[in-house]
Amino acid sequence: MKTIIHRSRTFWSLKSAEREIAWTAARGLTATWLGLRVFGFRRWKEFVERRAERANGGTAQPPISAVSVKRILQLEEAAARNLPFKTNCLEQSLVLWPLLRRRGFPAELKFGARKDAGKFEAHAWVELDGEALNNHSGDIGFVPFDGAAAATRRYAE
Repeated sequence: MKTIIHRSRTFWSLKSAEREIAWTAARGLTATWLGLRVFGFRRWKEFVERRAERANGGTAQPPISAVSVKRILQLEEAAARNLPFKTNCLEQSLVLWPLLRRRGFPAELKFGARKDAGKFEAHAWVELDGEALNNHSGDIGFVPFDGAAAATRRYAE
């Protein structure tokens, strides 16, 4: 009970703009967690892309957020930690990316892979100006798919 009260106090102590971002992140993470399981990756990613493009008119806008990129990342990570289920890098990146894009930051959604000890691993992250935002220290060595993945997917389907 004490943690629920503490979380509530922490949430309400945030500035209005920060509460809106945290609430949007929590809703987005929940919807993405469900959406990936119900609709699959491709359809959910397309849905997220359409919403992100529509939010800023499909063109790059100058950043209008009173909240910094670092703070948006912190709020999204806090929302993920406080959900009743675990989220992964894909779900978190599919939420962080439009959170930033809607506020005018030209963030890019990235996917990559690596082979570690003979095991194939995949990873998703968000970049801004070539810097990985939510790519934590243990997530090193992933080679981004870039444009080659899109071309490969087209022929594989």
